[in-house]
Amino acid sequence: MAERLRTRDMAILATDSATTPLHNATLEVFDPGASGFSHERLVELIDDRITFVPRYRQRILAVPGRLANPVWVDDPRFDLGFHVRRSAIPRPGTMEQLLELVARIVSRPLDRGRPLWEVYFIEGLENGRVAVLSKSHQILVDGVETVDLGQVLLDVGSTPKTMEHDGWRPARRPAGAGLVVDAVRDTISSPETLLATGRGLGQSLARSTAETRRRLTHLAGPLAPLAGPLAVRSPVAESAITPASLSQQRRVVGVRTDLADYRRVREVHGGTINDVILATVAGALRGWLMSRDERIGAQRKLRALVPMSVIDDELEATSLGTQIAGHLVDLPIGEPSAVVRLHQVSYSFKAHGETGRAVAANRLAGIAGFAPTTFHALGSRVAFAEASRGKRFHLSVTNVPGPQFPLFAAGAQMVETYPVHPLLPAHALAIGVTSYDGKVSYGLTGDRDQLPDLDVLGQCLRESLDELVDSASEARPRARRGRRRPDTSRTEAGS
Repeated sequence: MAERLRTRDMAILATDSATTPLHNATLEVFDPGASGFSHERLVELIDDRITFVPRYRQRILAVPGRLANPVWVDDPRFDLGFHVRRSAIPRPGTMEQLLELVARIVSRPLDRGRPLWEVYFIEGLENGRVAVLSKSHQILVDGVETVDLGQVLLDVGSTPKTMEHDGWRPARRPAGAGLVVDAVRDTISSPETLLATGRGLGQSLARSTAETRRRLTHLAGPLAPLAGPLAVRSPVAESAITPASLSQQRRVVGVRTDLADYRRVREVHGGTINDVILATVAGALRGWLMSRDERIGAQRKLRALVPMSVIDDELEATSLGTQIAGHLVDLPIGEPSAVVRLHQVSYSFKAHGETGRAVAANRLAGIAGFAPTTFHALGSRVAFAEASRGKRFHLSVTNVPGPQFPLFAAGAQMVETYPVHPLLPAHALAIGVTSYDGKVSYGLTGDRDQLPDLDVLGQCLRESLDELVDSASEARPRARRGRRRPDTSRTEAGS
């Protein structure tokens, strides 16, 4: 019997649209060196490793009459060449040109008639480098049945591991009559199936109604109300971060910083690396909104949804060994002092660290086979789920600790990595953060029409971090009293 989509996956599909495509993406930059890393080698690598993620060969098949949720079936037309594509920017391509191409690619929805993922091999970068952009739909990666494809492509050494080809052949597609019989059997044997199906149909109807309302709001122009279903309104950022509607296009900005700077700030002022990252984001948002001539009072805050890794003793151990939970934190953008902002952020997370369920960053990053791509995908799912439950926030900030040593794909060293998160309805900004091999990289995703100055926010991130580093240079290390609070995973994980 084919596996049926779960209710939470149906909710994601019901929300997915041209203006809110709910796929996660990761941009990775490689130095090929003498490896000969090319589009052909990437195709061979994926063909070799895709056996570990069988969901990447499956598509969604609807049940006739919508008697039950759709099912996952092997794609009889599966074509690796369709999913692994080749692109380029004019040589010698800059990071700005690369990110512009990335923005255009992530703006396009995935084809629901095929497996819901794509990978792009991008050539033309300066210094002979190449990039790999992968995008996978949120329903594809749950961290249990399926991890992100990027997690199985990277090796810890420059010599690729050799795998035996699995000789995959697609299973026969279920007939329509068989799908109906299975749906009826599931409904009789499991009342939960009927409830899930009804809930899924209700969500689909609600989505259609919401889309109609959005179009009417757009036609009504300035006379229409601005409230969005998944956003909290704020006099500070209602026009910038939580607009009434989104366009179909995105902007992507990448910012690369040194992990040593965050460690220095933590050493002097206390807290965790995660606290420093979120304080940096708070200071950047403050500077960016001030550049827009926004009025910011001393008590102004922006609410962020921060996915966190926690230990759940009731769950069976998995390859990840963690569960992701959402935490709401008010970023103190009205506070002019960088140090006070840091202490306020640290205090907001203190209770979580004292529960004993928080996962230390070094433990998470040390998991065998760990790749940040899966954890970023899980963070996006958590943000969507929390918003769907009525949690109100302005933006999501997902921070994942990567390994502090080089990773390789087909012998080519990965030198940079940036997460590209999807936007929720009525949310014009999402921030992903990954630490890897001594660097901390921010991926900013914004609506192209609402945030034409997203690059200014990127500059403000650097300035905000510089302000914290300067404060650490002028102060003595804070005296340690007793046992230090562990550097727990605030947002997926700390660093």
